[in-house]
Amino acid sequence: MVSAKVSRSAVLGAVALSLLAVPAQAAPMKAGAEPRPAAALPAPDTAGMAAVLNSVVATGAPGAMARIDDGTTVYKTTRGVADRTTRRAITTGDRFRVGSVTKTFSAVVLLQLVDEGKLALDAPVNRYLPGLLPDDRITVRHVLSHRSGLYDYTNDMFASSVSGFEAVRNKVFTYRQLVNLSLKKPRTNAPGALYSYSNTNFVVAGMLIEKLTGHSVRTAYENRVFKPLKLRDTFYVHPDTKIPGQHANGYLTADEAGAKPVDATDQTVSWAQSAGAIVSTAQDLDTFYSALVRGKLTSAARLAEMERFTRVNATTSYGLGLRRRDLSCGISVYGHTGAVQGYYTYAFTTKDGKRSLTALANASNSSAVLNTLAGALEPAFCGKRAATRSAGTPLEREDIAPAAPREQ
Repeated sequence: MVSAKVSRSAVLGAVALSLLAVPAQAAPMKAGAEPRPAAALPAPDTAGMAAVLNSVVATGAPGAMARIDDGTTVYKTTRGVADRTTRRAITTGDRFRVGSVTKTFSAVVLLQLVDEGKLALDAPVNRYLPGLLPDDRITVRHVLSHRSGLYDYTNDMFASSVSGFEAVRNKVFTYRQLVNLSLKKPRTNAPGALYSYSNTNFVVAGMLIEKLTGHSVRTAYENRVFKPLKLRDTFYVHPDTKIPGQHANGYLTADEAGAKPVDATDQTVSWAQSAGAIVSTAQDLDTFYSALVRGKLTSAARLAEMERFTRVNATTSYGLGLRRRDLSCGISVYGHTGAVQGYYTYAFTTKDGKRSLTALANASNSSAVLNTLAGALEPAFCGKRAATRSAGTPLEREDIAPAAPREQ
């Protein structure tokens, strides 16, 4: 068990900072108070963070960690193990699968293409990918904001988490195969009518990236995000199954109570690809989200498009591949959540990018672990003024098979 506070002078690294899915319907978000600048934030509550991570491990995760970067000081807290077999302690330097945090990377690449005049947000997807979708009214903006109405194929693929995972862990899909799985089912709503989280949307995003850049999504991520930000521990290895270098193993909670968790570390993540297959570290995700909200990856106009949010529930809103979370102390933070077999991630930063958090649990398929880990946001950004989770706080939902809530 480790808690550490490291001054900026002692750290080579950076600043800044998501998988979560939520109920299917949402109304447009009303304008609210301006987010409080990071300079006014209270100091992180490291004891509160340790308590959250203790609870995550007690709830069933082998390990949990959190890294907070406020530009001058890095706070690191870890609990438990990275590997249930060797019992190696988890560290904030371990690499891990980030799941749907990948969606923000995909959105950034597409918004860069908008800046370059190669893509229009309000153009039909079929303009760029002729005949792909059954409705010419579905626009690029609808896809990036989860308002396309395209059914999420993971609802069926992972209706049974473990057997569904074992059926695809070594499988390699094409993007079109995944889209076709979605199109076998009716759409959830008319284009633009409602928010409905669907991994299909960001599979389409990957197809757009490859069509418009002429490169694989791996090359697009590397040339447009990884290398410019010097994210040395961030990779897109699909269809390889291994996480390179030192990493936390990920454990998929069994569907049957009392059964042994499944080590899900090695997998292609081909079922997700541009919707969830990136590997990274806490430091790199902090750097990424800080750079994003500071305008280092897109024009100010495109960043403003990302931050046009639709209210999802009382605490969460969704823009273009970007979430906004409203905390108990009145502070709003920006980033994404991530769920992939074996890993839950929360990666968020303040509006000005001056304080960032990445928190990880190396477990999945457990609503108890997911909801407990969500508590890391409060001590990171609200300090000792953080409120305990109230009975009225919306429950977290996985972005793997979001229509199938996990009750373990």
